Amino acid sequence: MGLLPFFYVVYVGFFDWNIFSKVAGLVYTGANNYRRLVFDADFLASIQRSVTFTLWAVSIEMVLGMALAQLLMRDFVGKGFFRAIHALPLTVAPIAVGATWRLLTMPGLGPLPYYLKQIGFDYNIGRYPTHAFATTVLMDVWHWTPFVTLTMLAGLSALPREPFEQAMVDGANRWQILRHLTLPMLRPVILTALFLRIMDALRIVDEVFMLTGGGPGMRTHYIGIFVWRVVFPKTDYGYGSAMSVLLLYFTIVLCWLLLTTITQARRESGT
Repeated sequence: MGLLPFFYVVYVGFFDWNIFSKVAGLVYTGANNYRRLVFDADFLASIQRSVTFTLWAVSIEMVLGMALAQLLMRDFVGKGFFRAIHALPLTVAPIAVGATWRLLTMPGLGPLPYYLKQIGFDYNIGRYPTHAFATTVLMDVWHWTPFVTLTMLAGLSALPREPFEQAMVDGANRWQILRHLTLPMLRPVILTALFLRIMDALRIVDEVFMLTGGGPGMRTHYIGIFVWRVVFPKTDYGYGSAMSVLLLYFTIVLCWLLLTTITQARRESGT
């Protein structure tokens, strides 16, 4: 049953279907929608922006999530409270996250522009494309780093203690233990978290649409927003379906290349 919507999207991708056009119903056009994608400069640019956003956001989330998971493996005062507070962003709906960050960053109203202006920094996501892009990355890091942290924490908690105790007895420092024991033993968990975050980041829509609406200009017009505008405001269902299929194919290929690269590097290093 779960495959039926997918095959229907693939099927619609071979038709020209616009409910407001003079021609009613679906009109078979073969691979014309996919041919349009290859020459659609705006679509290709949105893919490039999405890849850049994904690289920044997921890289920061993986490093920060691993660091926080390592921290939570130790005992310190207020650990339970910090753990609960840290996981709170996961309970917020994506569209609410975007609305909240919109209020935080709104010029003339939000606290972020006000306090940054006090130190001489003119922060405005509606005027400066770089500020808007950086804010979308920061918002995604705030929302999804707890997911990476909890995933890594579950993996770390399941690792056997004996190899780490033996390494400490042999005089290994923390960096050597992390590089030669923790990361190799945690590799399946890291790859799982990495793939899930890449897939989610590439199809982000709600948060960014609420925060910037894709602007200023086209700086935060990621692929998810591009597909949404084609399917809903323009009601070009055939072209939007073709975009969705190509985005799925692109995501699978990207994850496969990443897995192949990591596996090959691991095989060459002999670890």
